[in-house]
Amino acid sequence: MSKQKREFSPEEKISILQEGEREGVSATCRKYNIAHSVFGYWRKKYLAKGKEGLSYSRQREDPRIRELEAENEKLRRVISKQALEIEVKDELIKKGQAHFQKGRRS
Repeated sequence: MSKQKREFSPEEKISILQEGEREGVSATCRKYNIAHSVFGYWRKKYLAKGKEGLSYSRQREDPRIRELEAENEKLRRVISKQALEIEVKDELIKKGQAHFQKGRRS
């Protein structure tokens, strides 16, 4: 038996909270088949932010944005690898020149 996720609108949540204040939290939770912790969470959000606190706040992420972020990360790795290679080559060239200069003096 799978649980089906129910979504309540902010207006429904407010009416459930008001009913809970009038008739009692336990009875209201049983009536709407919600956990007491959910009721407390809704009440806390409602007291903190009002009706906006009860709205669904998770925003969908655009797949194109995710794709661009992945490409951006890949390019950052490539650039950092190239920068490291350039730095190592510069150090080798400097060591080679120092060795060459040292050999010419003798």
